[in-house]
Amino acid sequence: MSPALKKISNSEKFPDEVDVVVIGGGIIGASATYFLAKQGYSVALIEKGLVGCEQSSRNWGWCRQQNRDERELPTSGLSMRLWDEMSRDIGLDLGFRRCGLIYTTDDPKQLAEWESWRSTAKQFDINTKMLSAKEANLTVPAKGRNWIGGVHSVDDGKGEPSLAAPTIVEGAKILGAYLHQQCAARGLDITNGKVTGVVTEKGTIKTSRVLCAAGAWASTFCRHLGVDFPQASVRQTALRTAPTANLGEAIYTSGCALTRRLDGSYTIALSGTAKLEITPQGLRYAKEFFPMFLKRLKAVQIGLGSSFFSGPEAINRWENSTVSPMELIRILDPAPSKQNARKTIAAVKSMFPALANVDIVDSWGGYVDCTPDAVPVISEVDNVEGFYLAAGCSGHGFGLGPGLAKVASDLVVGAPPVLDLTPFRLSRFHGGEKLEVGAL
Repeated sequence: MSPALKKISNSEKFPDEVDVVVIGGGIIGASATYFLAKQGYSVALIEKGLVGCEQSSRNWGWCRQQNRDERELPTSGLSMRLWDEMSRDIGLDLGFRRCGLIYTTDDPKQLAEWESWRSTAKQFDINTKMLSAKEANLTVPAKGRNWIGGVHSVDDGKGEPSLAAPTIVEGAKILGAYLHQQCAARGLDITNGKVTGVVTEKGTIKTSRVLCAAGAWASTFCRHLGVDFPQASVRQTALRTAPTANLGEAIYTSGCALTRRLDGSYTIALSGTAKLEITPQGLRYAKEFFPMFLKRLKAVQIGLGSSFFSGPEAINRWENSTVSPMELIRILDPAPSKQNARKTIAAVKSMFPALANVDIVDSWGGYVDCTPDAVPVISEVDNVEGFYLAAGCSGHGFGLGPGLAKVASDLVVGAPPVLDLTPFRLSRFHGGEKLEVGAL
């Protein structure tokens, strides 16, 4: 399991009926539950494992606007404001800090991409500063590397992945939300094309509105309902050091990335490297994903693993009255890549002499749920009235989570949208339109 995940308790009562059921206790499901409860709706959050136990606690913790795809920037700006507001209103520490993010590189192509993004930053009034080679090397001195430049995203920051989602749900419970962990949603009760309830392993909850924020499991759950949602899960590896010398709060280099945690340890990982495992679901959607993986082939390793036979991308069939795949795998906890772990440790220790003798106390794997254009889905589902989808964040979910959750929760209850949701509609994958692959 990802390190030091904060544990929270279930509600005593299992509800018979609520206004909204949220499926999935990651950062989006947690935040949506909070926003709905804050608006006075009765809401139940259903989580098959533990709140925050999958990718929401396994990521780097970066909350950024820098280098975002233009379609995501309105949501990222909203998210940054909501991170601040939730920290204040809930009155508990989410681990969110506006510490600024530092990027350095010795790759001319990468630097040119960052430079070209400045025109996008100006459109959205984002406070970002290019670093000269001298500034980059003074800010992030690295043995054996000569940075040719970098970026300082001044107003961006970081959260504490093992803390954020559980703490947000604590805030939602104070407002009256129900929480039931170790409680998988098996399916929906649907009458005349409309949602009338959610069937869980602990019983059925009557409702007319459901938000599916199930992360890597979203496509499987949708397929069970006859809903087509193209999704691919990419496996990533990260490690955590013991508390150590302070090199900076959040650093991205063209070799590795480091994020300082609240206890003074670092989450470390290779920059832009992940593994795509061949699975039945992957084969089903291979055509849709081919343009994205062609664009990112250098950063993606391809292989066969256990996920072909079990997990969200395997062949999964069940009835609402039988045990679901989500109950067989309460927590999707893939092993870290030993090869990537070795490369990460070698890169960090060689580049940063202050960390040469640091102890590695933990490592973990996680599945990033991606869409064919690397842009999330926040959408109603046309053929199931009352069913809504918030998934496919493509590695951006933690930082974008509050903003995506806010627009999703408003969509579910029919509130006026604060942002244009056209880029996030599910139907873009079904109309034959050409998709533009978004930024990493």
